[in-house]
Parts: sequence; structure tokens; C-alpha cells
Amino acid sequence: RLENLCESDPTKYLNLIEILKKEESEGNARKGSSCSKALLWLTRSMDFMVALLQKLVKDPGQNMEQAVEESYNITLKPRHGWISSAAFKVALKLVPDNKTFISLLMAKDQNCDNLKEEMQTLITLLVPFLEQIHSVM
Repeated sequence: RLENLCESDPTKYLNLIEILKKEESEGNARKGSSCSKALLWLTRSMDFMVALLQKLVKDPGQNMEQAVEESYNITLKPRHGWISSAAFKVALKLVPDNKTFISLLMAKDQNCDNLKEEMQTLITLLVPFLEQIHSVM
């Protein structure tokens, strides 16, 4: 949605703030199909990802199911209704073990220390960006 709107008039919608302002002024920001709502859930999803990566950087050997559940509880659960929370509990059973997850993230010639460094770099870059989005929204 965000990309399509930006492409519809790149000079008018050159940044997210302009998109949010447009939808707010039209009274569409809270509608399910709005870019504002899409940005809100994208941001919440990235909050979850950052929380999970922070847990993995802090303790790379921790239980993945527990790390995912703790990250969910502090980021997404407060905004989910009972249906989404129930769906999460089912999805939680599909979380791969720590070793499998870490191996999926690592490049072929990469070691755990390099991956941990890259995750920390991503966290360092994303957190201020997410804070800025939260302050705007």
C-alpha cells in the first residue's frame, strides 16, 4: 500500500509524514485499508523483530520458543485481540529450535560472532528509526 501510494505521485508522497498527513486530513487514517494502518502494523512487526534480535544478541543459546514468546508479549500481544493471541499460541509451536534459526540467518562463510555483530548493527540502526516513527504516529 505504501509503495503504491508513493508511486502514484512521487513528488507529493516523497515521505511517510506526507502520507500520514494526507490520510489524517481525509479522515482515512484509521481505516483498515489505509497506509497509516499498514505503517502501524509494519512498525509493530519491526518492534517484535528488534525485541527478538536483542534477546538473541544477549543470549544466543536461549530457547527460541521462549525468546519469541517473550518478544511477542512485550510488543504485539498488548495490541492483539483474543483471536490473534490464540493464533500466535498455535504458531509458537512452529518456531524452529535455536540452532536451526541461527543457521537460517547465517551466511555460508559466517560464524556466530559475525552474525551477532550484524544483528547488533541492525538493532542500532533500527531502534532510532522506530522511535521516530512512534513519535510521529
